[in-house]
Amino acid sequence: MTMIQQVLFEMEAPYFGHPYFVTGHALFNAIARRVADDAVRKQLQVSHGVFVPGEYGEYPSAHSEEGYAGKLGQSLPPVEAYADLFVFRDAAQRWLLESRPRDAHNVLDVQEYGDRQVFADSCWFGKPAGQRNRRRSVQWYVHAYLHDGGADDVVPLAEDVLDGVRVGGGRNYGFGELSVADSQTVTLEDLDYSRLADVDGYELEVVSPYVMRTEHPSADDQDVPWWWGASRSDLRWRETRLVDGEEEYALGVVDHGQCVAYTGGDPVETAVNGVLRVGSHSRFGFGELRVRPAAADRVGERVTVSADGGTARDVGERVTASGGDRSARDVDGCVTVSDDDRSARDEAGAGGDVER
Repeated sequence: MTMIQQVLFEMEAPYFGHPYFVTGHALFNAIARRVADDAVRKQLQVSHGVFVPGEYGEYPSAHSEEGYAGKLGQSLPPVEAYADLFVFRDAAQRWLLESRPRDAHNVLDVQEYGDRQVFADSCWFGKPAGQRNRRRSVQWYVHAYLHDGGADDVVPLAEDVLDGVRVGGGRNYGFGELSVADSQTVTLEDLDYSRLADVDGYELEVVSPYVMRTEHPSADDQDVPWWWGASRSDLRWRETRLVDGEEEYALGVVDHGQCVAYTGGDPVETAVNGVLRVGSHSRFGFGELRVRPAAADRVGERVTVSADGGTARDVGERVTASGGDRSARDVDGCVTVSDDDRSARDEAGAGGDVER
């Protein structure tokens, strides 16, 4: 039986780190140093952490539950089916109520502390005149999950191990502190995968960057998996870095937020493996994939044309080549890459991942 432990952290202090997510490597280092058992530390694997606003929401249409869910962003939703795993890991934040400021919740407020620019642990919104309070605050949370690759007695970790970890830069100054807001365990074999049955085709969403090139001596370069319906030239790339002690290693990754056609023969097995992550540095959150029925849960406006007349995918290629830094975090779900549709919704480019 394969068990994962979902954890929802509340941000207790500003965060000085990666703007798209808290990397699994940063979370792993923060948690592993508090684990006393060497065997547990050796088996532990940690996902990237996705920023979640503590807002009101309702269950997405693909969720096993339905209807209004209150302040959904402040607790973990129940998980009974495969799609339930991705409620907080979908960059579109489809669970937010339509009355919530979705665009504003797709970015983090920036604060300055001396020469440091950090991301605020909460954001403020004004209220209409006449209401008792003129503004309201919304707290930020971080969603991540842990697993042990099939080993026994590793997860769940105790709350006192997870509570109070610090991630990102400036930890000596109090930045990046996280507290545990909620935690639950999920057995992957017990989930309902019926939505992946009896459909004409499938696609893969790259939920976290997939490593293709690495300078780390203990990891290997990868080719495009044979079960991806895309070539290297079809994919949007990003240059990032992995920090290991005093050493920094460059990584070339397939950027998150893209979708490719699935050409394999066992979508359920691929779905399970995608949650556990595949490829180099998967232990640190890279290579998380989601299997979707083809053309399901799509956003019609995702494919757009840029101001200069090119597709967003073309823009993404130019930005990658020039080393620009445009956010890919606001992609509504995924950017489709297939023979029929090779365009992307949002500009994206190269960004550094400096997690210490």
